[in-house]
Amino acid sequence: MDPVVLFSFVIGYFVLLLVVAYFTSRNSNNDSFFIGNKKSNWMLVAFGMIGTSLSGVTFVSVPGTVGLAAFAYGQVVIGYLIGYMIIAFVLLPLYYRLNLTSIYVYLKQRFGMVSYKTGALFFIISRTLGATARLFLVINVLHLFILREMGVPFEVTTFVILLMIILYTFEGGVKTIVFTDTLQTTFMLIGLVVCIFYIMNNLDMSFGSSMAALDERGLTKIFNSEPGSSSYFLKHILGGVFITVGMTGLDQEMMQKNISVKNLKDSQKNMMTFTVIMVIVNFLFLFLGGLLYLFAATKGINVAADDLFPTVALSYMPTVMSVIFIIGLISALFPSADGALTALTSSFCIDMLGLKRRMDWSEKKRRTIRLTVHFTFAFIFFLMVIGFKLIDNKSIIDVILKVAGFTYGPLLGLFSFGILTNRQINDRLSIVVCLLAPAIIFGVDFVNNIQWYEAQLKLEGSFVQNIKSFSTSIFGTFKIGYELLIYNGILTFLGLLAISKKSESINTD
Repeated sequence: MDPVVLFSFVIGYFVLLLVVAYFTSRNSNNDSFFIGNKKSNWMLVAFGMIGTSLSGVTFVSVPGTVGLAAFAYGQVVIGYLIGYMIIAFVLLPLYYRLNLTSIYVYLKQRFGMVSYKTGALFFIISRTLGATARLFLVINVLHLFILREMGVPFEVTTFVILLMIILYTFEGGVKTIVFTDTLQTTFMLIGLVVCIFYIMNNLDMSFGSSMAALDERGLTKIFNSEPGSSSYFLKHILGGVFITVGMTGLDQEMMQKNISVKNLKDSQKNMMTFTVIMVIVNFLFLFLGGLLYLFAATKGINVAADDLFPTVALSYMPTVMSVIFIIGLISALFPSADGALTALTSSFCIDMLGLKRRMDWSEKKRRTIRLTVHFTFAFIFFLMVIGFKLIDNKSIIDVILKVAGFTYGPLLGLFSFGILTNRQINDRLSIVVCLLAPAIIFGVDFVNNIQWYEAQLKLEGSFVQNIKSFSTSIFGTFKIGYELLIYNGILTFLGLLAISKKSESINTD
């Protein structure tokens, strides 16, 4: 399909977002940017969070995993379900009881200022890395299939996409994003469903016959019963639970939208509605992945996992389907990027700069600072996406979950220690523990999964061979999987225990 035509649809879609942003950001202020004045409709938040949680990684990368691991990702989705219930009935009541704008304020009230800033710092690192990895995946698709053919460099593609995101988020923040995410989730799900029906029709199959064909090829297998495997079902389910708690429940971006709902009851309804939809949609993406591999087999398509869906949609489907794919793809892109920019701006302004505590600052000065931070993070996003292009990883979902295991572990340890114990830590040492724990876990994981690092970092030589031999002698066939975050969180918890003492009372006022 003509790349100019496809790009015209991208521009038209963006114009629609600008119109929505214009109407939702009128009379906005700092409170509307940070928490939507706590007037967000829970149904809109629930539906819009689908797009934020799934992102372009789910849209492109999850279908690609089916050819490599069948429906094994479904094990992680089961863990997601449990994790969302923990968020709804453990974390949300805590956040509402303390009337938080930034969830990391809890750490200040529970432990002190160092712990508070440490938690916010790890969120900023985690979300920056995760958001830019997701952003890279989709921008790379847009560049390879559209803008490169128009002679546009990758750097210019990245700049244009980020400029689009800035233009509709810099003023309204959460107040705007609640509405734009709803719109974008709608388009993303339409793209998913339409693509499923098109491929089934092209293959002359029903849902039942499709599942039978996938089953014959062993692509419907969900549970892995080999304990030593990194995808062993207990590892994936437990990993899914704690990834959800970390990447959603302890993440300012996701919780910022939840606490923008006016009361706890509605926020919990939002979370549970979102959970049910989320599980269904993830399995639809796995089903789509299976269909794509059936389609690829009939056409002789042989491409990398993350390139399969874009290749089929843009090279083997009619024009209207290519347009639907592109709209669905950018609908998956924008919610994960715009929400991340807004949440990072909020966390840095509130947690690091103390915007809420500085009563001597005027509204105008606060707005100027907020805009400066917003544009600065956009520039950081630009640099990070260019960095990912240099690596050009072909299975970005593994990278994201691996990074989450290191960066969200300290947050998991801090919050769980605060909630599950009544001990008081030496606040000044909390950052030492939170830096040391992931460093140790990284060393262990590097030895255990040396083949993964060898492929990602293009390592070679006798050093790698020595590490492999050492890994086999220590771990045998056992491989660490998505439960990496759990080990990190436990080690952080134990470190906090070591620097703690008994406390008769806990200040949470």
